[in-house]
Amino acid sequence: MRTRTVRTRSAAVLAALAACATVLGGGAAPATANGANAATTAAAPQAVQQPQQGQQGQQSQDDACDVYKSVPPSTEDGRAVKAIKAKHSLVIGVDQNSYRWGSRNPNTGQIEGFDIDLARAIGTAIMGNQGQVVLKPVATADRVDAVKNGRVDLIVRTMTVTCDRMKDVAFSTPYFSISQRVLVPKASPATNLDDAINGHRACAAKGSTAASVLDAKKTAKQVVTVENQLDCLVLMQLGKVDATMTDDGLAAGQAAQDQTVRIVDGDTQPAVIGIAMLKTSPDLTARVNQVLADYHAGGEWGRSYDRWLKPYMQNDAEHYWPVPH
Repeated sequence: MRTRTVRTRSAAVLAALAACATVLGGGAAPATANGANAATTAAAPQAVQQPQQGQQGQQSQDDACDVYKSVPPSTEDGRAVKAIKAKHSLVIGVDQNSYRWGSRNPNTGQIEGFDIDLARAIGTAIMGNQGQVVLKPVATADRVDAVKNGRVDLIVRTMTVTCDRMKDVAFSTPYFSISQRVLVPKASPATNLDDAINGHRACAAKGSTAASVLDAKKTAKQVVTVENQLDCLVLMQLGKVDATMTDDGLAAGQAAQDQTVRIVDGDTQPAVIGIAMLKTSPDLTARVNQVLADYHAGGEWGRSYDRWLKPYMQNDAEHYWPVPH
C-alpha cells in the first residue's frame, strides 16, 4: 500500500455543492456542507447502467483508437477560438468536490487544486484576461453532455480518455497517468483490491471509468453510483457502502482528506486523463495542446504537482506525466 503524509481533517467532508459558475479570481462566498448534508445528496444511489467492458478497458477494445493521439499544438487562433474571444468568455468545466484536484476552499470561497491551476493557465493563455475566464462546476456524469450541449467550452476535471468518449468529444494530449484504486474504511479487513470488492457494496461516480470497471468485474454484492465521487466517501462514512473505486489521484486526495479511510494494495486499468472539448473545434484543441506543452516544459506542471499532489502520491511528478507507448 502506498505511504503518504496524511493531513488531519474532519471526517465530515465537503459535500456536493451547487453547480454555479465561478469567475476566475472572483470572490465567491464559501460554500461548504457537513457530512449530513452531503449524505442527502448521496441518499438515492442507483444501479450502474454502464455498457459491459473487458477487463483491459475501453482502450484495448478498438485497435484504431489511440488515447495519446490529438491534433498538433498551435498558437494560432482559428474559428472556434475567435468565437470564444468574441463572446468575451471562456467557460471551463471543473470539479469542486475533489480535494487537491478541484475543491472549494472554505476559508476563501475559491476553487483550488491541481486541475484548477491547469484550467487557469489555459484560460489565461487563450483569453489573455483572467476576468474573461469562468470556472463552472460540472458533475462527473455530466461532463460529456456539458461539452456537447455548449454549456462549457472545455472540461478540465480528471477525465479519463477512452475510445467511447472519443466518439463524442475531442481530447487534448493527455496530461496525467492514472489507474483505478480502491478505498475502504480503516477497520475493513480487506488487504487488496479484490478483497475489498468481492461480495461487498462498492461505490463509484456515475459515468466514471471506475463505475465501468466495477460493472465489468461483476464481483461486487452491489454497485452504487452517485453524482460525484466524494459522495462515495460520505456513504462509506455512514456505513452504507464498503468500498469506493476511483482513480489513484482522487483516491489519494480522499485518503488525505479523511483519516478514517485507507487505500488497499493493487490497482487496475492504467489510463490517462485529458481535456475534453467539441470535436468540431480542432483549433481550440490545438491551442490547448500548445498550452499543455508550454505548461509542462516551463515547469509549471511539476510545481503544481509538488504543491497539491506530491505529499499524497507514491511517486515524483514525472512518473505521472504521460509518455505514449
